[in-house]
Amino acid sequence: MDKLTMGDRIKTARKNRGLTQEALAEKVDVTLYYMGEIERGTKTPSLDLFIRLVEVLDVSADYLLRDTVSIGNVYGDKRMARKLENLTPRQRAAIEALIDTYIEYLN
Repeated sequence: MDKLTMGDRIKTARKNRGLTQEALAEKVDVTLYYMGEIERGTKTPSLDLFIRLVEVLDVSADYLLRDTVSIGNVYGDKRMARKLENLTPRQRAAIEALIDTYIEYLN
């Protein structure tokens, strides 16, 4: 994985969580400037910082690290996975049908 792609994914996950760059930097205990460098792909987070980012952003490490992310990894978001795990097979099938319908609508 190149640093730029990782930075883009961190930025996307941050925005999806409704966090500003400053709020994320504060939560993971780095400077705003350093957080900006990570998101721009000019710096790579240390392992310790990477783990904090995964936890705060509630994304899988695979999502941030892999060059190509399979659909299973994109939706590997912990919160979504927990919600789906609590559904019956019938409810999961209904959700899948809704997603399929929505994707068709978007196309």
